[in-house]
Amino acid sequence: MAMIAVEDLSVAFGSGESLVHAVDGVSFQVEAGDTFGLVGESGCGKSTILRALSGLNDHWHGQIIIDGARLEPKRQRSFFKKVQMVFQDPYGSLHPRHTVNTTLMEPIAIHGLDRADQRIAQVLEQVGLGPAFRFRYPHQLSGGQRQRVAIARALILEPKILLLDEPTSALDVSVQAEILNLLADIRSQARLTCILVSHDLAVIAHMCHRLAVMNQGKIYEELTVDDLAGNRPRHSYTRQLLQASLGYDRRLAAAATLADDGLDSGAA
Repeated sequence: MAMIAVEDLSVAFGSGESLVHAVDGVSFQVEAGDTFGLVGESGCGKSTILRALSGLNDHWHGQIIIDGARLEPKRQRSFFKKVQMVFQDPYGSLHPRHTVNTTLMEPIAIHGLDRADQRIAQVLEQVGLGPAFRFRYPHQLSGGQRQRVAIARALILEPKILLLDEPTSALDVSVQAEILNLLADIRSQARLTCILVSHDLAVIAHMCHRLAVMNQGKIYEELTVDDLAGNRPRHSYTRQLLQASLGYDRRLAAAATLADDGLDSGAA
């Protein structure tokens, strides 16, 4: 049985002529211990899916089953011990007036867990910060350190599922690889099931086993990372996305220049 099963998920915003189908009949499954990628352009519905899965958006239709239990839009407190989320912006996801200790103590208190000091020390070590960071404020941390705190906050409840919403896109390039490697190590050690949202195919290829390519609220195709690495997409949109991820292409640029020259000659 899949750890996560999504069937015909739809999320809409607005009404009447302004109605927008942000997610339109999406279905996929994630096996226990796998990392599943959702990739596509900004605004295609990737993060909206995570918000529905995490319980942050309860205005959805369809079916979500996690660890064998069918979920309702409103979640029980126990759900949040099983499923946690790491957000894109490490500067916006931490309270500026709360120390790292306060940030990590809050979920422990909400769920009535014991051994608070031991849990905090253990999770700080797990994310590579250590005890020296326990009583610092967010403004005393770098972007990468803030994201490590956000990851620690998600891990301190020992969840089974981690939802990752572009966890490195707001960080400096030099820090991105460190955070991705940290997440990969944690996933392996804790045997987590993950969904990673990204617009970056290189990040998806580094972290994921399988991925779904999204556009305009729909999944266009699913493929394995081996299919991606072997340049074997089936849908034309996926091929365009893959080509765009390769960056500047001299042959395409030359062809475009010749086409433009031809248009200019015709106009003359």
